[in-house]
Amino acid sequence: MTEAVKEKLAAYGQLHILEGYENLTPQQQDALCRQVMELDFEVLKTAADSENNRRGTFAPPTAMPISEISARAEVLEKIGLDALRKGEVGAVLLAGGEGTRLGYDGPKGAMNIGETRELSLYELHFSNLTQYWKQSGTPIPLFIMTSASTDSKTKAFLEEKNFFGYPRESVFFFKQDMAVCSDFSDKLFFDAPAHIAEAPNGNGGWFSSMIGAGLLEKIEQLGVRWLDVFAVDNALQKIADPCFVGAVIESGCEAGAKVVEKQRAEEKVGVLCLEDGKPSIVEYFEMDKAMSELRNADGSLTYRYGVILNYLFSMERLKRIGQANLPIHKAKKKIPFLGADGTTQKPDEPNGYKYETLVLDMVRLQESCLAYEVERAAEFAPIKNRYGVDSLDTARELLKGAGFIL
Repeated sequence: MTEAVKEKLAAYGQLHILEGYENLTPQQQDALCRQVMELDFEVLKTAADSENNRRGTFAPPTAMPISEISARAEVLEKIGLDALRKGEVGAVLLAGGEGTRLGYDGPKGAMNIGETRELSLYELHFSNLTQYWKQSGTPIPLFIMTSASTDSKTKAFLEEKNFFGYPRESVFFFKQDMAVCSDFSDKLFFDAPAHIAEAPNGNGGWFSSMIGAGLLEKIEQLGVRWLDVFAVDNALQKIADPCFVGAVIESGCEAGAKVVEKQRAEEKVGVLCLEDGKPSIVEYFEMDKAMSELRNADGSLTYRYGVILNYLFSMERLKRIGQANLPIHKAKKKIPFLGADGTTQKPDEPNGYKYETLVLDMVRLQESCLAYEVERAAEFAPIKNRYGVDSLDTARELLKGAGFIL
């Protein structure tokens, strides 16, 4: 063991990690030391500071409602298709999650959601991209963010499916960075023999993970000026939508966010807004009753634009803020741990913290962001739960309503 390992652990109050070190095999000792030196322990300190974030003064955002989009669709789509045709738009698929909560052992995007035929979320997303590829005549570069647990399975699945007919040379993979986990006393622990528990660093880590994977140079070589970032679990997600791209470009905003109108004041969804004059997102649990129920003269909710995790970011702005430190959020989670018998245990209740960055914080680093309203039934069918709200059953009904044959 090097002195650097001891010094690093001591500096962050984590020397307990070395208890029993002498009982490990030489290979286990080497692996543990490498992991200690590779992991970023600074999040243990910065997360504590970020928990006390004070919020500013809120106001409604600059928005383009459905009525305006419909009236100007032809003009906006022309602008967007021109950008797609020039190869200026890329897509980033956040697909690191597994389908465990849905009863599926594998990448969530590969799960079969069909009823009478095989249909995966990946097939839906690739079909969407293919539509705009054919419409513009230019393949849209797709960057797929996997995780340590889904990377090989995702690649194997898509290779087996021949990328659903999409050009293989236009698809690029990168793995999401990992972050430490801790118990509720901010102490690191093991999730396997000689292995410190770690987890993906949250959906806000996508751009830094792309940089770490060396993809920034590829993006610049391709001439991409805009990146449409979206989540794998929305079955009705429209990616690189020309009308959306055109609206953001025409608006002069640095970013755009697809939003849906809240169904009710108390709906549990993050809302796009302005905070001290800058784009921001306020979570439902951060809104008091007065703010969530505030209404306009026409009776509509003042803060009504719920985000669906589909954002368009300017590469020019991303490169300027790419190295900025996003706030670290401590999230209580159920984290596998090494039991007294030396086997990995899976807790039934939260037993520690994961340290995550969130894409909503990237929105807060923009100077401007257009709220682009879409029809909920046409573009928002999330699959987050096994049963009930935002489940496979509700997504299937929405897909059928949108004309899909399952």
